[in-house]
Amino acid sequence: MPGGRLTQQERQQIALGLADDLAYAEIARRLDRPTSTITREVMRNGGPTAYRADLAHRATERRAHRRRPVPPRGARPVPEADGRDAEAVREYEETFTTLLMRSGLPRIAAGVLTCLYTTDAGSLTAAELVARLQVSPASISKAIAFLESQGLVLRQRDERRRERYLADAGVWYQSMIESARSNAELAETARQGVSVLGPGTPAAVRLENVARFMDFVGESISRAAEQAREILYAQPEASD
Repeated sequence: MPGGRLTQQERQQIALGLADDLAYAEIARRLDRPTSTITREVMRNGGPTAYRADLAHRATERRAHRRRPVPPRGARPVPEADGRDAEAVREYEETFTTLLMRSGLPRIAAGVLTCLYTTDAGSLTAAELVARLQVSPASISKAIAFLESQGLVLRQRDERRRERYLADAGVWYQSMIESARSNAELAETARQGVSVLGPGTPAAVRLENVARFMDFVGESISRAAEQAREILYAQPEASD
């Protein structure tokens, strides 16, 4: 399997594959590349509908020549736990970070959240985040402030009175509940259209079907979220 950066020709093949509505896995197979490489490449450069091979190639060249921030003296990258493929971990973290960015998070905030979700320790200090992401303390502080304002991270003090940050697992539950509320609002708005357009008319029937669909989906989401909420806080079973 070839390694290294994608070539301009490979990026053109990716663009052609996206135009043909091919899955990332199929594009990766044709290029003999990991699927994660294709996913990361596309999501980092506009997504499947806006990806352009020439723009992606120039953006990659700019990133390659951009000077990396110098971490504070004494900061060292955190080694991977025994048995883990460091390159596979790095690729996964980049993919996860890119997807978070596509959901609207700023780049460093997305990186911080990825670190918090993928650390075995369960929490990290600002200094540890600086070492992992190789950015300045000010960048970490700004990212943490943003994530806290969104309810995505919590802070606590350890036995040495250092502030530690952890991802709030409950945010996934809240996200599902908010989605259910949004569906309920859509259903209510659709039903308002039924009375305005006249019950029994083709448009009203269409809107009533939308309302019933949203009701069903919203109730299903709420019920599933309540039933599965404890999964977010489940601990691994102790081995004998």
